[in-house]
Amino acid sequence: MKKGIHPENYRFVVFKDMSNGTSFLSKSTAATKETIVFEDGNEYPVIKLEISNTSHPFYTGKNVLVDTAGRIDKFKKRYAKKD
Repeated sequence: MKKGIHPENYRFVVFKDMSNGTSFLSKSTAATKETIVFEDGNEYPVIKLEISNTSHPFYTGKNVLVDTAGRIDKFKKRYAKKD
Protein backbone atom coordinates (compact mmCIF):
# COMPACT_ATOMS: atom_id res chain seq x y z
CA MET A 1 0.00 0.00 0.00
CA LYS A 2 1.13 3.53 -0.71
CA LYS A 3 2.16 5.62 2.27
CA GLY A 4 0.58 9.00 2.97
CA ILE A 5 -2.68 8.51 1.02
CA HIS A 6 -4.88 7.30 3.88
CA PRO A 7 -6.38 9.79 6.35
CA GLU A 8 -5.11 9.67 9.90
CA ASN A 9 -7.89 11.61 11.65
CA TYR A 10 -10.21 8.68 12.36
CA ARG A 11 -12.61 9.22 15.26
CA PHE A 12 -15.48 7.32 16.80
CA VAL A 13 -18.80 8.11 15.09
CA VAL A 14 -22.32 6.76 15.60
CA PHE A 15 -24.08 5.70 12.41
CA LYS A 16 -27.86 5.84 12.80
CA ASP A 17 -30.26 4.13 10.39
CA MET A 18 -33.19 6.54 10.07
CA SER A 19 -35.58 3.93 8.65
CA ASN A 20 -35.61 1.76 11.79
CA GLY A 21 -33.65 3.69 14.43
CA THR A 22 -30.79 1.21 14.79
CA SER A 23 -27.41 2.73 15.56
CA PHE A 24 -23.86 1.41 15.76
CA LEU A 25 -20.47 2.81 16.73
CA SER A 26 -17.54 2.76 14.33
CA LYS A 27 -14.58 4.88 13.29
CA SER A 28 -14.85 7.33 10.41
CA THR A 29 -13.37 10.53 8.97
CA ALA A 30 -16.76 11.83 7.75
CA ALA A 31 -17.60 15.35 8.89
CA THR A 32 -20.78 16.09 10.82
CA LYS A 33 -21.98 18.78 13.21
CA GLU A 34 -24.68 16.75 14.97
CA THR A 35 -24.00 14.70 18.10
CA ILE A 36 -25.84 11.96 19.96
CA VAL A 37 -25.47 10.20 23.31
CA PHE A 38 -24.76 6.54 22.57
CA GLU A 39 -25.67 3.46 24.66
CA ASP A 40 -22.41 3.68 26.62
CA GLY A 41 -23.31 7.17 27.90
CA ASN A 42 -20.71 9.05 25.87
CA GLU A 43 -21.50 11.74 23.31
CA TYR A 44 -20.37 11.08 19.73
CA PRO A 45 -20.86 12.73 16.34
CA VAL A 46 -23.74 11.11 14.43
CA ILE A 47 -24.06 10.30 10.74
CA LYS A 48 -27.59 9.57 9.55
CA LEU A 49 -28.10 6.74 7.07
CA GLU A 50 -31.16 6.11 4.91
CA ILE A 51 -30.52 2.37 4.85
CA SER A 52 -28.09 -0.03 6.52
CA ASN A 53 -27.62 -3.76 6.89
CA THR A 54 -30.41 -3.84 9.49
CA SER A 55 -33.01 -2.51 7.04
CA HIS A 56 -31.74 -3.55 3.60
CA PRO A 57 -33.87 -6.29 1.99
CA PHE A 58 -30.79 -8.31 0.98
CA TYR A 59 -29.68 -8.71 4.61
CA THR A 60 -33.10 -8.95 6.24
CA GLY A 61 -34.63 -11.39 3.77
CA LYS A 62 -37.76 -9.27 3.59
CA ASN A 63 -38.79 -7.64 0.36
CA VAL A 64 -39.79 -4.32 1.89
CA LEU A 65 -39.30 -1.11 -0.02
CA VAL A 66 -38.04 1.71 2.20
CA ASP A 67 -39.41 5.10 1.20
CA THR A 68 -37.71 7.71 3.36
CA ALA A 69 -38.60 10.88 1.51
CA GLY A 70 -41.81 10.08 -0.42
CA ARG A 71 -39.83 9.33 -3.57
CA ILE A 72 -42.15 6.58 -4.74
CA ASP A 73 -45.24 8.76 -4.49
CA LYS A 74 -43.39 11.58 -6.19
CA PHE A 75 -42.39 9.25 -9.04
CA LYS A 76 -45.92 7.87 -9.47
CA LYS A 77 -47.38 11.35 -9.44
CA ARG A 78 -44.92 12.62 -12.03
CA TYR A 79 -45.34 9.72 -14.47
CA ALA A 80 -49.02 8.96 -13.96
CA LYS A 81 -51.15 8.86 -17.11
CA LYS A 82 -53.18 11.97 -17.50
CA ASP A 83 -56.71 11.59 -18.81
